[in-house]
Amino acid sequence: MSAAQQIDTIAAHIAALNSGGGGGSVTALSNDARASTELLGALPPRYGEVLLNLLDRLESSALFSEESCSFSQKDLLDNLQVWVDKARGQLVS
Repeated sequence: MSAAQQIDTIAAHIAALNSGGGGGSVTALSNDARASTELLGALPPRYGEVLLNLLDRLESSALFSEESCSFSQKDLLDNLQVWVDKARGQLVS
C-alpha cells in the first residue's frame, strides 16, 4: 500500500470516529496507523513521533469514559486530523 493510500486509510478512520455512528474503532485506527510503514518512511522522523504520541493518548482515552480521562477523544481526533493534513502537505512537497 502506498503512502498516499495509507494516509487515506487513517483519514477514513478519523472521519468514521468523528461521525459517532459506531462505524469507527480506535483500535482499527491505531493498528492501521502504526502499520503505515510506507507513510512513516516518506515523512520526516518527527511526524512518526507525533503520530505515536497521539495514538498512545487516543488509546488511553478509549479505556475510560470521557469524564474520567484527562484526554478528550474529540480533541485527539481533531489533532490527528491536523496531523493528516500536514502529512499530506509533506507528501506533496
